[in-house]
Amino acid sequence: MNRRSFLFQSAAASLAAPWLGAGRALHAASAPPHLDLARYRFGVNYTPSRNWWFCWNDWDGDSMRRDLDAIAALGADHLRLMLIWPYFQPNPKYVSPLHLERLDQLLGWMGDRRLDALITAFTGQLSGWYFLPPFNSGEGFYTEAPMWAAEELYIRGLARIAAPHANVIGFDFGNELNTCWTAPVPVGDGWMARMFALMRQALPGRLHVNGVDHHPWFTADTFSPEALAAAPFPVMHCYPYWTGALKFGGAFDPPSVKLLAAMAALIRAYAGTPHKPVWAGEFNTCIEELSEREQAEWLEKAVQAAIEQGVSWFTYWDSHDVDRKFEFNSLEYSLGLLTNDGRVKEQGRAFRQLAEAYRGKAVVIPKTSAPMPPAALSEEHTWAWILDWLGWKPKTA
Repeated sequence: MNRRSFLFQSAAASLAAPWLGAGRALHAASAPPHLDLARYRFGVNYTPSRNWWFCWNDWDGDSMRRDLDAIAALGADHLRLMLIWPYFQPNPKYVSPLHLERLDQLLGWMGDRRLDALITAFTGQLSGWYFLPPFNSGEGFYTEAPMWAAEELYIRGLARIAAPHANVIGFDFGNELNTCWTAPVPVGDGWMARMFALMRQALPGRLHVNGVDHHPWFTADTFSPEALAAAPFPVMHCYPYWTGALKFGGAFDPPSVKLLAAMAALIRAYAGTPHKPVWAGEFNTCIEELSEREQAEWLEKAVQAAIEQGVSWFTYWDSHDVDRKFEFNSLEYSLGLLTNDGRVKEQGRAFRQLAEAYRGKAVVIPKTSAPMPPAALSEEHTWAWILDWLGWKPKTA
């Protein structure tokens, strides 16, 4: 099965206002240190070494604690956790106490190791597989009142577990919601505004984000780039392979190694401000042919270029390779900083060096004006904008 499948909608809308005040508040001096968007942070998307995220149903605390020790040793300070929605909420009126207890345990183990947590909620698609709750009703995810009631019950249940843990950053809506549930853009934007409000009310004083894939930044797909960019901390998922960067050059040409930097500039163009903080919530090459040494080289160059562009937080995909006993797209097996048995890979060593060099230091955002966004919201216009921003003329395009 392909890692991502995409449906496109042709509408566009902007709902920027609800988040502008919240964005300013997060820069206040009173913000907790782990929510300081003006200092660099380095983390990983956690992939448990034993039984992947099927582990929610096959719990092994010993292996997970070993994973956390290894991740902390790499210099990571936060993890993005994938909650498989139908495991946690198999019925619209029921959230599993057992799975909430396991989340509580994991957050505690992370706190013991000074690791913060970003909790994804509506993870219905992950690494090419779909995890839909039995009460899923397709497009009704964004529009049907019974579905909203189930979503609210779930968020409030998660918030009760997360609230006592000071190391919880907040919620990520899910893992790239738009790859699983699509809607016309005005509908998606309206739902996003309502969900942000619910999360802020259920789990106040934290940072909540909508970690979509790259498509809403390139085409009309469920959420508008204006509304996404207006959030306090817009998140970008950057993969040269999946974005199509390799059409314009090799793995070490600017469209690939400067993709994070270029997408940060694109987000600021849609935000209308050069000072918008940006989070690289997922990034890797997904170029299967690269060796560990080459992947490490790409990681170092990509992060350095993003730092020069003022990207604040970096959350690499992912912590561990996936065990080949499971069936996945072949790209998924070797994306980790660590092998499945815990060996630190070359890219793991590069990550550790970057984290040690920059973590906790003040972010420097270039003193430039925000460019105008692309002339039209399409893949063709967006890539033309990116190539122009990079000053890159591909040999064949």
